[in-house]
Amino acid sequence: MPLPFLTADRAFDADAADIALPFDDHDSWRRPYRPGPWRVAAAATLLLLASFVLLAAMIITFAGSLSGASVCFALAAVAIAGALRLLRVGAWVSRHGVRRVGFFRTTTVRWEDTAAVRTVQQPVKWLGLPRTVQGQALTVVRRSGEPLAPLVTDHNADFLARGEAFERATDSIEAWGDEYRTG
Repeated sequence: MPLPFLTADRAFDADAADIALPFDDHDSWRRPYRPGPWRVAAAATLLLLASFVLLAAMIITFAGSLSGASVCFALAAVAIAGALRLLRVGAWVSRHGVRRVGFFRTTTVRWEDTAAVRTVQQPVKWLGLPRTVQGQALTVVRRSGEPLAPLVTDHNADFLARGEAFERATDSIEAWGDEYRTG
């Protein structure tokens, strides 16, 4: 079963390495990088927990307590949905704009509404926790001046200790912005 949210399509093929926008279909939303090991490990841990909860639900069902089993099934469904949502978190781009997908909230900014997409040095959250460290963040500057949280940072779950992947991803997102931003 293909999982399109886990792949960056042809972005990392050898023949597409020199192309800034290597995707065939620029209308669909794409994440121009692969999810990082921290994000995948957290999702895998949630899925492992969900499998144990489903096993417990099956045992409770065979024991005859349907109310307890339904609670376990609901808890497992929440864990699976959380793992899938965790894998979708990140920056997504298309011809229409840039989208910052968070765990609870998604923000989309059209390319026409952006003044710049750039990498800046600033304090960033370490793995999304309250602790901040000095790092780099890819930010979108809106024409209206309204602030937008950083799209990606070099200390988030996708790029912690993966500086080269962060540079490649930010260059790709900036290239999308340069290609489709007007004015």
